[in-house]
Amino acid sequence: MGVYPSEDAVRQAGGARPGGPRALIAAVDPGSPADDAGFAPGCYLTHVDGRPLRDVIDWRWLTDGDVIEVGYVDLDGDAGTVELEREEGEGWGFAFEGVIFDRIKLCRNACTFCFMRQLPPHMRASLSLRDDDFRLSFLSGTFVTLTNLTAEDESRILEQRISPLRVSLHAADARARRTLIGRHAQHGLDALDRLLAAGIEFHAQIVLVPDVNDGDVLRETLEWAYARPGIRGIGIVPLGFTRFQGDFDRSFNDPHAARAVLGLVEPFQTRALAERGTPWAFAADEFYRNAYGADTAERIPPTSHYGDFSMFEDGIGIIRSYVDEFAEACASGLAQRAACALDAAGARVRYVVGEAMQPFLDRMIMESPLAGRLVPLTVTNDFFGGNVDVTGLLCACDITRAIREVQETPKPETNPGVSEGGVHNIFVVPRVVLNDDGVTLDDATVEDMEKAAGVPVAVVSCNPLDYLTEIIDLANGIAEAPESGVPRVAHARP
Repeated sequence: MGVYPSEDAVRQAGGARPGGPRALIAAVDPGSPADDAGFAPGCYLTHVDGRPLRDVIDWRWLTDGDVIEVGYVDLDGDAGTVELEREEGEGWGFAFEGVIFDRIKLCRNACTFCFMRQLPPHMRASLSLRDDDFRLSFLSGTFVTLTNLTAEDESRILEQRISPLRVSLHAADARARRTLIGRHAQHGLDALDRLLAAGIEFHAQIVLVPDVNDGDVLRETLEWAYARPGIRGIGIVPLGFTRFQGDFDRSFNDPHAARAVLGLVEPFQTRALAERGTPWAFAADEFYRNAYGADTAERIPPTSHYGDFSMFEDGIGIIRSYVDEFAEACASGLAQRAACALDAAGARVRYVVGEAMQPFLDRMIMESPLAGRLVPLTVTNDFFGGNVDVTGLLCACDITRAIREVQETPKPETNPGVSEGGVHNIFVVPRVVLNDDGVTLDDATVEDMEKAAGVPVAVVSCNPLDYLTEIIDLANGIAEAPESGVPRVAHARP
């Protein structure tokens, strides 16, 4: 789903902004040129040297020198211009609210697999904003189809060398592309070819849909992309679908189907390693997990396969990173220290995870010092349904239901988080289920989850080296105050 836009971004989505673009100043550095000129949070910048500010890319491009003239609107609504000057290497001192100052460019496609079109009704607007903005691709790493790109957009990309971008390729075959994307599919492919020819580089993505762009179509697409060196790498991710649609009932969860994809991609990886020093084509973690189940930790490619993990946010390399960190935690003694801290506190951790983690995570923990002390609380995603099973898309309603179900005859009058056996259950939720405002996809806060679950809930990291350190702190808090009977868990905010 990419980077969640803010509610303000949703309000700004669409066509041209009345009065032209304006950059809202969020903060001003003391003693900076901006401060010396009298700017304050709440003012707007409108132009630099007579050219409008459409986004933070324009700002960086137009302010490369040491003397600029900026247009502004002050706190009283009065407009004017002022010349700013800075020392060599000095910043201008502005921090802006957001990175897009005009309007977010929206998607005009009819992608059959679009996750945002599969959301239930009445979810907050920012979750269903279907952006397709090349600027966010450059700044935030979102994938775009280029189907809404104008000649002016292409000229700007070339002038400002906005590269690399991330493109949703999906298929090189014209018929498959139109089936997947809609009637503007060829426009995006033509724009991609023109930009590649002009030296713009791309990371590409394929959302793989059974019987549409897999098999021979996938092979053809990979051959097409490999023939274009400007495509740095290509990620292949399986179709994700919710229960709020009627077009799909399967993806690549079957081991045979997942292995078929891996087998098709492998020759391209072998060739790319020999010719370019990188696997180039990367299959998403789901394919390995679905293919190998509990053996995933042993069968996932080595760390060197993923290079700089540039496609991490697309679900490529997350399992390898997790396995490596967990092994490091065991080898360094961190896992043993966490186990000792939990034993001293008479506590165990119930760590919330999606079903995607269950096949291999249970086995990893059982073979570590944390066996019986760190217990995955595997949560089924009934909210979205379909084949949605990753931790990051869990909602509070499913998490709190799972917490209630696993509690072992609690003593509600005094010890709601303690089992009859006297073991403190520390329920922890990985930070990835919350956005930057501390809210889940179904609009619940940590406090809402605690109220619904009837027990304290802590928020910790997703990475073993971090969350085990946080768990030690939580266990020590219990050990220092055993008389309270309730785990004193600090809410580690996102």
